[in-house]
Amino acid sequence: MINIIAKIIGTLANLVVLLVIVDSILSYFPSPYHPVRSALDRVLQPLLAPIRKVVPLVGMFDLSPLILIILVEILSYALISFLYAL
Repeated sequence: MINIIAKIIGTLANLVVLLVIVDSILSYFPSPYHPVRSALDRVLQPLLAPIRKVVPLVGMFDLSPLILIILVEILSYALISFLYAL
């Protein structure tokens, strides 16, 4: 049972990381109204908005996707480690 939950957590974390990477790549293309991009924005903006309030832009670069990826990886690692420690 714990293995299944750990795999689900790992899969969800990998999915969020993949979505953040795809959204970051698509942000360089000019059409923000494309259906794929708007769907990604609806999913990721609630996760990125609090980070953007705290972390300022570095020049022209937005580091909030990188910080979100790091936080998701740390959180998934901590949750999986906690599950296996039970």
